[in-house]
Amino acid sequence: MDMRAEDQMQDGIAKLNAMPVADLRTKLLQICGSVSWVESVIKTFPHTSAASILTAMDRAWWSLSRPDYLEAFAAHPRIGDGEALKKKFATVPKASGKAGPVWEADEQKGAEGADEKTLQSLVKHNKLYEERFGHIFLVCATGKTADEMLAILQDRMRNEPAYELTVAAGEQNKITALRLHKLLTFLGTREDSSRL
Repeated sequence: MDMRAEDQMQDGIAKLNAMPVADLRTKLLQICGSVSWVESVIKTFPHTSAASILTAMDRAWWSLSRPDYLEAFAAHPRIGDGEALKKKFATVPKASGKAGPVWEADEQKGAEGADEKTLQSLVKHNKLYEERFGHIFLVCATGKTADEMLAILQDRMRNEPAYELTVAAGEQNKITALRLHKLLTFLGTREDSSRL
C-alpha cells in the first residue's frame, strides 16, 4: 500500500473512532447486516489500525449464531429475481464513491455483460440453492464473472447444509473485510464525514 493510501486508511480509522455510536452503527451496518455483529464490533472501538479492526470484526463474526448469519445474508440483494439480476449484472453502474449500496454493484462488476443463458441459469440455480439451504447464495463476487459465480453456486449445491452455512459465512466475512477497506478509504478521502 502506498503512503497516500495508508494515510487515507489512517484518516478513515480516526474518523470512525471519532464518530458518535449511532453513526458508527450505521456505517458498520453498511458493511455487514448482522445487528449482533455490529454491536460486538462497536464495543471494541477505538482502534489504531485496520488490522486491529479486522481482528475484532473476525472475532465478532465467528462468535455469532445461525440467526445472526442469516440476518447478515438477508441484507444482500437476492439474485433470484430475473429482472433484478439482469439489471444488476448487465448494466452495473460504476461505483460513485458513495459508501453503501453502490458497493454491491462494484463488487459484482465482473459479471457485466453476462449472456442471457448464464443469467437464466443463475436465477434457476439460486432458487434451488435457497430451497435447499434456506438462505440466499452468497459469494465474494469481487473479480468473478457470472459464469464463475454460476460454477461456484453449482458446486456448493453438493454441500451439506451445516457445512454450507459455514462456507457462506466465510464468504460474508470476506465481503465484510473488503467493505471495511472501502469504507476506511472512503472516509479518509472526505473532508467532512458528518455528511456520509
